[in-house]
Amino acid sequence: MRFAFEDEQLELADAVRDLLIREVPASRVREAWDSDDGRLHDVWAKLADMGVLGLMVPEAHGGFGLSEEELVLALTECGRVALPDPVLSSAMVVAPMLAEVIGQEHPPEGAVELATTWLERLPGGATAVPAFPAAKTVAFANSADVIIGYADGELHVVDPSSVRLSPERSVDGARKLSRVEWQTHPDTLLADGDAARAMIRNAWNRAALGTAAQLLGLGETMLDMTVGYVSERKQFGVPVGSFQAVKHHLADARLQLSFAAPMVHRAAHSLANGDPDAHRHVSMAKAMASEAVMFVGEQALQCHGAIGYTTEYDLHLYLKRSWALASRFGDARWHRRRVAAALGLDPLT
Repeated sequence: MRFAFEDEQLELADAVRDLLIREVPASRVREAWDSDDGRLHDVWAKLADMGVLGLMVPEAHGGFGLSEEELVLALTECGRVALPDPVLSSAMVVAPMLAEVIGQEHPPEGAVELATTWLERLPGGATAVPAFPAAKTVAFANSADVIIGYADGELHVVDPSSVRLSPERSVDGARKLSRVEWQTHPDTLLADGDAARAMIRNAWNRAALGTAAQLLGLGETMLDMTVGYVSERKQFGVPVGSFQAVKHHLADARLQLSFAAPMVHRAAHSLANGDPDAHRHVSMAKAMASEAVMFVGEQALQCHGAIGYTTEYDLHLYLKRSWALASRFGDARWHRRRVAAALGLDPLT
C-alpha cells in the first residue's frame, strides 16, 4: 500500500502556499491584530476564487467534493502564515455538516432547503462558524454570515444579527472571540436527536484535526525563523547556529514535527474514508501536533534569546497563535486521555 499524497493534492497545497506567502506576510497578521474583526478580507476573497473555501462542498452544490485529505494540506499552509481568517470553520467544519444535514434520512421540515441555501454560499466566500456546546467562546462570530449552533440536542442555523455577543480577549490578538447567547426556533432547525449528535461529533473531530494541521504549519514557520536567526546571529565571531547545543535543540524540534505530521495525515485519511477508529486517530494527531508545536516554540524562544520575547519581533505572532490553538478543541492531555479510553486503558496508570 502506498502511503503518500497524490500529485494533484500536493499541487493544490503548493498553490495555496504560493498565494498565502505572497499575500500574508507578518505585517498583514499584525494588521489583523489591530482590526475590529481580525479578518483579511482580500485574502479571503482570493481563497474563494482559488476554490479553497469549497473544497469539501459537494460538486452538486458548487464545490469540488473533495475530503479532509486535501483540506489538511491547505490548512497547514494557513497555519504556516498564521492566517487569521476562519478557513477551518467554514470549509472543514460547517460545509460538511450542512452536507450531512441534506443527506439525513428524515430531516426536519425545511431543513434541507435551509442547509442548501447556506452550503451553496460557502464556496463564494460566505463565512460560517460553529458554536459547539462545550466551547465557551466562538471565534469570528462577530464577522460571520451564519452561525451553526448546537443546543439541547438540536442543530440550528443562527442569524448573527439575532444573537448577543460578548467579546472575550485571546492571547492571540488576531483571533476575535465572543461568548454567544442565542435562542432556538422551529424555523431554524437543521437536525435533532441522534442525527444532530452525530453531526456535532463529526464536526468536532474535523475541527480538532484542522487545528492540528494549522499547528504543523506554525511549527514549521517558527523553526524556519529560528534556523535563519541562528545562522546570522554571531557570538565569539561565529554563528550561534554552529554551536552543538543549538543544533541539538533544533534537531529535536524538527524531530517532533516530523513525527506529528504523519499522524495528522493518517487522521485525515481515516475521516475521509469513514474509519471507525477515526476519532482515536484524530486525538493522536491533535495530541502530537500540540506537543510538537509547544516544544518548537520553547526551542525558538531559547535560541532567539531576549529578542524573541519582544512584540516588535515577528516570532510572537506565530508563538501566540500556537498557544491559542494548542489548547483549542482539546489540549494534548485531553486527547491522550481520549486515546487511552478508546483503547480500554486507565489514563491514570
